[in-house]
Amino acid sequence: MAQHEIETQWMGKMQFNALVNNHTIVMDAPERVGGEDNGPIPKPFVLTALSGCTGMDIVSLLRKANKEVTDLDIKVIGELSKQAPITYTAIHMVYTFKGTEENKLAALQAVTDSQEKYCGVSYLLKKALPVTWEIAYNSELIFNNRLVVTEAQVN
Repeated sequence: MAQHEIETQWMGKMQFNALVNNHTIVMDAPERVGGEDNGPIPKPFVLTALSGCTGMDIVSLLRKANKEVTDLDIKVIGELSKQAPITYTAIHMVYTFKGTEENKLAALQAVTDSQEKYCGVSYLLKKALPVTWEIAYNSELIFNNRLVVTEAQVN
């Protein structure tokens, strides 16, 4: 069975160092809660994993299709709960591409395929919470599946 394994070592105060594929990732807390702010807090790494997973999918899919973009930026916004346990309640992603007009549909298809077929992190997160996304290509919004549903609309 394939698996991933990491090791995490407490370094004192609130700092932990994780060894991931021979790369050290430092996690720490801000000084106001007893850390030294030597690294980010752990929770945003979930968002980081999501952006890296889908980003690598997209680059790979575009390369296989012989399509190129000049720039890809992925912003991931995680909405946090108001009470403990503090967790993400929804995630929204904003993909911003730059490239030639002829590759716009390929970029849209690559994001769609990543979100619906390939990105294992997105697949896992969608089991627990809504994950939505929008795509801008050369500053033009070409896709947005974000649904704004208030609690009053649900009840």
